Amino acid sequence: MAIRSVKEATQKPILKRIALSIQYEGTGFCGWQRQRLGESIQSTLEKSIFSLEPFHPIKLIAAGRTDSGVHAAGQVAHFDSVGQIPVHRWPSALNGRLPSSIRVRDSSVQEFDWHACYSARFRRYRYTIYNGCSPNIFIEPWSWHRYKYSLDEKLMAEAANGLIGYFDFSAFQRSGSNRHNSFTTIQEVALSRKGDLLVFEIQASGFLYGMVRLLVGQLVLVGERKLSLKDFEKRWKDKLRTEVKEAAPARGLCFLRAGYKEPVFRENIVFDSFPSFSLLTRDPPT
Repeated sequence: MAIRSVKEATQKPILKRIALSIQYEGTGFCGWQRQRLGESIQSTLEKSIFSLEPFHPIKLIAAGRTDSGVHAAGQVAHFDSVGQIPVHRWPSALNGRLPSSIRVRDSSVQEFDWHACYSARFRRYRYTIYNGCSPNIFIEPWSWHRYKYSLDEKLMAEAANGLIGYFDFSAFQRSGSNRHNSFTTIQEVALSRKGDLLVFEIQASGFLYGMVRLLVGQLVLVGERKLSLKDFEKRWKDKLRTEVKEAAPARGLCFLRAGYKEPVFRENIVFDSFPSFSLLTRDPPT
């Protein structure tokens, strides 16, 4: 047993706030938040942190609570540490203890008034839709294969652009939310097609429970011309939650990143985290 000096024994631990940039494949998890039943991202990470620092209770707080099956490219979370592990060593130390479906990519020390959730100025998600006729096992875990109709991305983009601003989006909120109201600010939307792939990105100050998946489900109906632009607008502006029935599958959704007043991680970690998929196309005959 190592003998500690009197100075070491009486020295108070130095508390530090550690921020982590985290990637995960959400397929095998019950979501970010700790649950009574099922393995969550939060509980898996907390167990690994505690194995390295069993000196006090560990509580990991995230920028956004992703649902069951949803992925993350740049989830941001923080915890308070009293251990001696240098901040730059946390990613490698944790990755050696985590399952391969979770990876910590970067870490930093923040002031105690910085909060992964409350300090965030925005969260950004990406939803990927595969609109091709033939199945593709390589993109299936990361996209929604919606193939019966060719989606009109121009109509979908027009519908999405009308959402920008501060509104009540309760039509896109699943039951079970503990929020006091359903207002949030959508700051930016972008929808593009690359061959058979449609990529939808949305950035907001915050998101309601299940909001993005319910929204994408409605946009797909617009793209299939089953729901008019007028009726789409009426559903969310009049808060007709009972008419918003189809939610897009979790596997196509990815939490891209959260934004803060000052940079928290290295730039390549924040922006080079989840590349858009592409499908090879045959060159035209010469």
